[in-house]
Amino acid sequence: MAESYTTLTEPHELEIDKVKRSRFIGLASPCASPDEAKAFIEAARSRFHDARHHAFAWRIGESARASDDGEPHHSAGAPILRELEGRGLNHAVVVVVRYFGGVKLGTGGLVRAYGAAAAAVLDDAPRARVLARTPVKLRFDYAIASAVQRVLHRHGLEPAHADYAARVCLTLHLEAGRVDGLVSELRDASGGAAELEVLDPIAVPE
Repeated sequence: MAESYTTLTEPHELEIDKVKRSRFIGLASPCASPDEAKAFIEAARSRFHDARHHAFAWRIGESARASDDGEPHHSAGAPILRELEGRGLNHAVVVVVRYFGGVKLGTGGLVRAYGAAAAAVLDDAPRARVLARTPVKLRFDYAIASAVQRVLHRHGLEPAHADYAARVCLTLHLEAGRVDGLVSELRDASGGAAELEVLDPIAVPE
């Protein structure tokens, strides 16, 4: 995964002007995983259950998928994906719902209409540059706090969250490439006494 990327900050919806009586409604959302993207797509299908087509595309890290949902091959999903890629958006999903208006648009017309609906909703949606980080939780006794702090200071790290109760609990947000080395160094510095838990990657504001 890239260390930073641009994504949407919240779900968004926009309907473009009718194209030969067909309605095209664009829905876009940030998504952290393929499962989140699938859930968003299924919600759109359920909400617009009477629509003829629910074409979609998503980009998550290095993975991408597009579906024409019954439209001619590469006439719907591919132009939606191109709009995502053209704007450099990642961890984002777009669904374009079509209510058929009774007039066939042809492959070229479909490509333009689906692309226009995707472009419109993406251009209108709020977006932000975010950092990809891996949270690491540290739990340790106060007796070894100075040893842990020396390691963090040496690497110029400040905890994203800290809880000082019966034991110290710190959460670090690390670049993926630094996780293994730092975890190993913290274990060595604490003599194995510090508990370390590596969590699933998250996005944090740049």
